[in-house]
Amino acid sequence: MPRASAATALVRKPAASNRRPVPRPAPGRAKAAPAVRPQQLKTTHGKPVRKPVRRRVYFSPWKEPTYADSSEGDLTAGDDPIVRQAATEALGPLNGSVVVADPQTGRILTVVNQQVAFRESYTPCSTIKIFVGLAGLSEGVVERTTDVKIGRRNSLNLTEALARSDNPYFASVGQQLGFDRVNYYARLFGLGERATTSRREIPGEIEGSAPDGVGMMSSFGHGVKLTPLQLAAALAAIANGGTLYHLQYPASQTEATRLTPRIKRHIEIERFLPEIKPGMAAAVEVGTARRAGFDPEEPIYGKTGTCTDRLTPTHLGWFGSYNEVAGRKLVVVVLLTGGAPINGPVASGVAGRVYRKLSDQGYYDKTRQISSAALVDSLATGFGQP
Repeated sequence: MPRASAATALVRKPAASNRRPVPRPAPGRAKAAPAVRPQQLKTTHGKPVRKPVRRRVYFSPWKEPTYADSSEGDLTAGDDPIVRQAATEALGPLNGSVVVADPQTGRILTVVNQQVAFRESYTPCSTIKIFVGLAGLSEGVVERTTDVKIGRRNSLNLTEALARSDNPYFASVGQQLGFDRVNYYARLFGLGERATTSRREIPGEIEGSAPDGVGMMSSFGHGVKLTPLQLAAALAAIANGGTLYHLQYPASQTEATRLTPRIKRHIEIERFLPEIKPGMAAAVEVGTARRAGFDPEEPIYGKTGTCTDRLTPTHLGWFGSYNEVAGRKLVVVVLLTGGAPINGPVASGVAGRVYRKLSDQGYYDKTRQISSAALVDSLATGFGQP
């Protein structure tokens, strides 16, 4: 007798049933029809009439498509071609934008869907929690191991709250900080101002907006509007230890090799980074950003964000992140727009694919093509640590 295949062996035979068989009508005897057929009712005159069948009508409130050719119309002469290919392939058919930047210089390596990245601003959703956490640490409201009571029986520390993207935790921190301090730190990280250099701004880049009240800002980002570029600039400052650069997007490969980094301002956050990074790493290892893919040899630090821009309305999926590989770092920001399938975990999967594609090609082992000219540009005035 031939042996069954592995696939066949996994198919279980149906278990014997204890139910008694339903009696069937004897052959040649028709079953009596019911007085009223299904979906019919009797009127007072005894005439059967058909009952109206209610059908559920499903419709989508989302105005943005979930799938689109997001790279159409982009100008890519100054992009790093390897990074551009990795970002485009990672995004695939999804409707959204990918920004990849070098946090050590402020150079934008590629932007997929420049229309979204430059000329539209969006609610940052839960990515705002990174900056609320840093504000809480800077102001002494919380420490990394401080347990904040959430509800009657539960409590979380900062690492757990970032990994889980816990709204009550950050709402509590925001309330303790108050509007003035939250607004201050939002602006300190460049939210509400252009991300590119003042001498050569990207045509049409908008400023976004800073919060107008604490409310749900500290947990959902309500009251804040920013572009993927602005989030990339803020995360670059976290990745490099506190230097907020004017982002620069070269128009050609020649311009890219001659690029001189331009500092916007320094932010005194270096001593708080060991407190915030474990939560950003835990988000990737066990939290909301697991789709990015955890690799202890090539760690990714990031934060997801999911919410609805109700004015559009558009469902948003964010993932702001940076990695560390062989002494090199990249910032990858993904913003997806569309319908119900879009969320932060999906965006984290896109970013993870960008990092892995570049790793597979040995990108992190290559010498960075950048000018060795000294840093110029004086620090911008207006915001410094108190």
